[in-house]
Formats: sequence, C-alpha cells, structure tokens
Amino acid sequence: MTAHIQRNTQIYVAALSGTAIAMCVGLAAAGYDLGGDPWTLVALIVVSAIAERSGIWVTRSAQMSIALLPTLFAAVLFGPLAAGLVHASSMLGDPEVMSTSDPMRAPRLKLASYASSRFLTGAAAGLIAQALLRHTSSEFGGLFIATLAAAIVAEVIDVVFAGIVGRIRTRKSVRAMFRTVGPLLLTSVPLYAPTVAILALAYTEFSPWTALLFFIPALAAQRLFGMYQQQRQLAEELKRANMSFAEALVATLEKSDQYTAGHSKAVAIYSRDIAKRMGLSADVQERTYLCGLVHDIGKIGLPASLLLKDGPLTLDERRQMQEHPAIGEAILKKVDLYADVARVVRHHHERVDGEGYPDNIAGDEIPLLSRIIAVADAYNAMTSNRPYREAMPSRVARLRLAQAVESQFDTAAVAAFEAILTSADEEYRTARRADFEPNYARELDTLATSSVPKGTEAPERRLLGAA
Repeated sequence: MTAHIQRNTQIYVAALSGTAIAMCVGLAAAGYDLGGDPWTLVALIVVSAIAERSGIWVTRSAQMSIALLPTLFAAVLFGPLAAGLVHASSMLGDPEVMSTSDPMRAPRLKLASYASSRFLTGAAAGLIAQALLRHTSSEFGGLFIATLAAAIVAEVIDVVFAGIVGRIRTRKSVRAMFRTVGPLLLTSVPLYAPTVAILALAYTEFSPWTALLFFIPALAAQRLFGMYQQQRQLAEELKRANMSFAEALVATLEKSDQYTAGHSKAVAIYSRDIAKRMGLSADVQERTYLCGLVHDIGKIGLPASLLLKDGPLTLDERRQMQEHPAIGEAILKKVDLYADVARVVRHHHERVDGEGYPDNIAGDEIPLLSRIIAVADAYNAMTSNRPYREAMPSRVARLRLAQAVESQFDTAAVAAFEAILTSADEEYRTARRADFEPNYARELDTLATSSVPKGTEAPERRLLGAA
C-alpha cells in the first residue's frame, strides 16, 4: 500500500466517521430515539452480527447474508437511529476486524470505516421508511412500500460506499461495482420488502416473539446455503486444478515434441466448438475441451527419436506410434477423475468403418467425444506444417474430411465442423488466433492462486443482504 493511498484512506475514514457522528447527533436533535423494546433492539443487533459472521462468499469480492433484514425491520418499526445502530453493529460479527495489514482493512480503520458507512446506510433507510409511513398506513401495503424503498436506498448507498473504497484501493469505478452486483440486487431487494412487511405486521399485531420465528430459520437457511456454496467452490477449484494438471501434462509433451507445439490446444478448441455446434451441454463441451487437450498425452511414452524424426515413418515406426492412444489411457486412468477422459483418449484414432486403432471398433461403439476429437485432430494436423510436408490450405483439408465421411469420420461431427469453418475467419481456420497460443505457465499460475479461499483476497466490498 503506497503512502498516497494510505493518506487518502485515512482522510476518507476520518470524513466518514465525522459524517456518521454528525448524522447521529442530528437525528437525536430532530427527536428520533432508539424506540421500541430495548430487548428487541438487542436481539436485532445479535441477529445482524451472527448473519454477518456467517455470510456467504458468492464471488471473490461479493458476500451474501441476511444482515440487512434486521436493519430494515428496525427502520420501519423503530426509525433511523435504531436502524443505523443495528446496521453498524453487524461489524461485531465480522471475523476479519482484528486481522490483515492492509490499511483499509486494519482493525481500527476498518471498524471505523465500515461501522460509519453502515450507520449512515441504516439511518438513510430508516429516514425514507419513516417518511413514507407518515403518508401511508401501517398496514401491510404501507409497510411493503416503506420497506421496498428503504431496501433500495440501503443497497444503493452500500454499493456507493463500497465503490469508493474500491476506487481508493484498486481504482475500480463505482459504475463497475454496480455492474458486478446489479443482478444480485435485482433479485434480493424484491424479496426483502414482503418479508420485512410481514414480520413488522406480525410484530405489531400479534407478538414480538413472531420475529424469532423467522430470523432463527433464516439464519439456519443461510448457513445451509453457505455449506452448499462452499461445496460448489470446492468443485470449481477442483475443476481448475484438473485443467491445470492437464495443461502441465501437455506442456511436458510439447517440450519433447516441438513440431506439434500448440497442436493440443488447437484440437481442444476445435473439439469444444464442434461439441457446442452439435448442441451438447456446457459440461460436455468443457469435458470435450479437456479430452482434446490431452488426446496425445500417450506420446510422452514414445522415444524422442520417433517424435522428432524428419520425414515419413517406416511401417514399424508407424506401428509404434499407434501405441500412443493406449499409453495415454494408461496414464490418465490412474487419475480417478479422468476415467472417462482416458476412454475417450484411447479411441480417438478409431474409424467409423472399424479400420482404426487400437481396438478396431466401429460406429457408435466409438465414444462420441472420440469421434469429435478425431475430426479436429485430423484437420489441425493437415493444416499445420510438418518436417516432411507443408501445411495444406483449409479448403483442401475440409475436402478431405468430407471425402472420408462414413469411412473414417463421423458425419455429424464433420458437418458441424464444416459449418463452423464456413463462417470463421482465416486466423481460426489456421489456428493462429490469439486464444490458440499455448500458455501453460499462465495456467499453472492460475492453479497456484485458485486454491485461495474466497474472501481472503481483500474484498472491495461487503454488501450486506445482497452480495
């Protein structure tokens, strides 16, 4: 953190704290008090703090919790001073208040910054709610309108404050912050209004204990959703780790087979696009990309002299080269999560007429992804330079694919690829577009950072209730 940013941070926190104090004094002078039953207010503070502590990270910089619900409840029933206090008190549940060396997130500065901004947010929500209630009834309709307006005001102000912090620390604009969390706000705000309106009506018409009938199950639901979200995050991290493992394998292969450097990435992209064109699901497309990436991994087990030979292979050398699908399967099936990938790799040189290798299976016996990869593999091989021949033009390679339909290649896969290539530019047809460039070092760097738990990367915002 530079001295300039640290100075701006201190100025911002001082101004924010001063504004919060002035707002508190102003509200008291205007006749607002904490209102209602003090034990209810204490209960709301406790619920808000617990909700904050068990918030759910939905992205690396966005957190979801129900902490805004008790604030809105206080806003419509007790007024701006109580709402500001409840919202500010949610910081008591923040597990990071006593951690990190980042000046914006150091204990005292963070506490002052977020407590002040949340007090101002809660107070503003309370003011708008009370202003609307004075012009409407205290029945459900009036409570609904007041809560909806208060929720919108609270969320917008929360994002603005978070955007200012992000601007100071990372120079991201407030507009960019709204683009990130806008969809979450659109789904969360409409949920708050009827929920809080029902709670407030039940509180005034029946018993204060009715609020607990909601808040306790809501906290439990948030916790369950948090566990679900953690499982999803672990699955995503495992998926990234799997892809990086594949990239590392391919990097090892292409160091020993310089003539085919980039071939694996091209086959992966072409295969994924064919799968998409054929209407396969997003998960299958992703798996197709992975299979295409590692389709030649078995060449690691072949002699370097064979891989680097200048000129056509002899019959014995060709038979030795034909062992690479089986070697690839043997390598990949040792990884539990790659069992399906291993089978696809084994059969990517089979032919639909049964004349391929290693098992001479035909037609639908060949896995669909293997049939797709066979098309992408052959096309990229034909349109790439080899030590014993120059690359073919795309039109010639496409003609050869068409001629081999129903003998070597699957008709649907060739038709899908032809449709893609017809509308593609020359950089795509020749695998010279930027995304075809292999960058395995970058992928391994991604693997190194992908295991960082959500929420430990100094988030720019802690928007309560929505994200």
